[in-house]
Amino acid sequence: MRYNYSKLLGRIVEKGFTKESFAKQLSMNRTTLFKKLNSDSEFTQCEIMKAIDVLDINPFDISIYFFTLDV
Repeated sequence: MRYNYSKLLGRIVEKGFTKESFAKQLSMNRTTLFKKLNSDSEFTQCEIMKAIDVLDINPFDISIYFFTLDV
């Protein structure tokens, strides 16, 4: 299943991060983050929780940022 992470990518930029600096905030390497953003790998629950903390995302909005299907 492929997900559309455009809203997440916009939030990353909005909060002043690059993909590289955001990956560091999640304690993962750049390649791992890129694979997740390309739906080649999935975000874990722990990674999602850390990401919403770093990006100041309301937990009720998780589905908008992490579970929007790519159609």
